Amino acid sequence: MASVTDMNVVSSSSVEVGIQNQPELKKGIADLYDESSGIWEDIWGDHMHHGYYEPQSSVELSDHRAAQIRMIEKALSFAAISEDPAKKPTSIVDVGCGIGGSSRYLAKKYGATAKGITLSPVQAERAQALADAQGLGDKVSFQVADALNQPFPDGQFDLVWSMESGEHMPNKEKFVGELARVAAPGGTIILVTWCHRDLSPSEESLTPEEKELLNKICKAFYLPAWCSTADYVKLLQSNSLQDIKAEDWSENVAPFWPAVIKSALTWKGFTSVLRSGWKTIKAALAMPLMIEGYKKGLIKFAIITCRKPE
Repeated sequence: MASVTDMNVVSSSSVEVGIQNQPELKKGIADLYDESSGIWEDIWGDHMHHGYYEPQSSVELSDHRAAQIRMIEKALSFAAISEDPAKKPTSIVDVGCGIGGSSRYLAKKYGATAKGITLSPVQAERAQALADAQGLGDKVSFQVADALNQPFPDGQFDLVWSMESGEHMPNKEKFVGELARVAAPGGTIILVTWCHRDLSPSEESLTPEEKELLNKICKAFYLPAWCSTADYVKLLQSNSLQDIKAEDWSENVAPFWPAVIKSALTWKGFTSVLRSGWKTIKAALAMPLMIEGYKKGLIKFAIITCRKPE
């Protein structure tokens, strides 16, 4: 894979935003998810990601788990993953796996093996327990590992899946390079992630007000520098990946954060957040900032897919 110098192709808007200290960032991410994953599972189930909704749709709280499954199916469809038994994925990696919802779903759907990695020991243990309980222990496994230094050989997976983990990666170049490295020749990479808006040709960076809002979000959710969808596309191109497609699904996830806030304001949600710890409380208080970012067009919910050359 082609290498690129750190930050060379990531926009200057990213450099001044986010947590820069990598050990602090990794510990913060692990601690946040150690604290909060149990609450999330209890209220929302085992998929720790946005749901996919039709634009302007009116939804009830009961619809959201179905919307999270729809997000997975829409992502697979966008990437044109084949349902043909001879062409469907057989080996999958879930990069930033949470408690393994996507890994188990994809393993069952395709009859594939799946490996999930996370920085959170609590998540890895719970993900494996759920897989074992569902009779998937021989197909699905989880471990604590760094997405920037994945413990897998080159070319191992014909589907590389990253559902809302890219925003936590402090080195986007290395992150994309690792996704490309572990993909098998002809394999597909599906990256669904939070981005900031693309810059116009006349802009060198985000505005100071936009950077201030992103920094508040970064401190709450333990995020490093953000980048744009266009930045990710350039990184994928620099790794000689093919059939690169990207789309903005921000409208399709609009009901998600209001629903999360609504669930946190129930008695069960409120008491669970209070019991969980300061990092979870801090993240809960920052949820309205995500809504603000989406409404202002600053935050984009992007899907980007591509294929590794044969």
